[in-house]
Amino acid sequence: MENNNELKQLEEKELSSKLIYSGTLLNVYRDEIELPNGKTTGREYIKHNGAVCIAAMQEDGSVAVERQFRYPMHRIVTELPAGKLDTPDEIPLEAAKRELREETGIRASQWTYLGGMIPTCAYSTEIIHMYLAEGLEFGDRDLDEDEFLNVSFMPLKELVDKCMSGEIQDSKTQIATLKVARLKGIE
Repeated sequence: MENNNELKQLEEKELSSKLIYSGTLLNVYRDEIELPNGKTTGREYIKHNGAVCIAAMQEDGSVAVERQFRYPMHRIVTELPAGKLDTPDEIPLEAAKRELREETGIRASQWTYLGGMIPTCAYSTEIIHMYLAEGLEFGDRDLDEDEFLNVSFMPLKELVDKCMSGEIQDSKTQIATLKVARLKGIE
């Protein structure tokens, strides 16, 4: 994708890096950088371990969705099961299996990698790894102490329609849903 000439024209080079905030979810850095024209400026960004998103599909074509209150948005959001990697080097598939079981009680026998997405490349290193999970078995959930969410199933076509109409605004849910729809021949 990247060629060396273009990289030389566009690359910004780190001169120094300083951690300005360290939290449980993310770390914020402020770097001094050199621009391609030789001038210097600052960049603030978030280092994030990464995350996973799972489209868990039943044989009838319905997909597990969650509804939970998302504090930054101050509203209930409909989204696919998801969660962060515990460490930057955690295997994304293992995190996906863990998050799906903890949040929904579902285990899957078939996993298809749908690719990674960068939700906010302007200010975060986060990559969300998306999966299609099939061959579902149901068990008990194991929610975190501070996690409250409702799980239901929605036909894939309805989920696509809600993503396309803007009713579902969560980016990882939109992208994973549309990828699954393409794989399954749903418009």
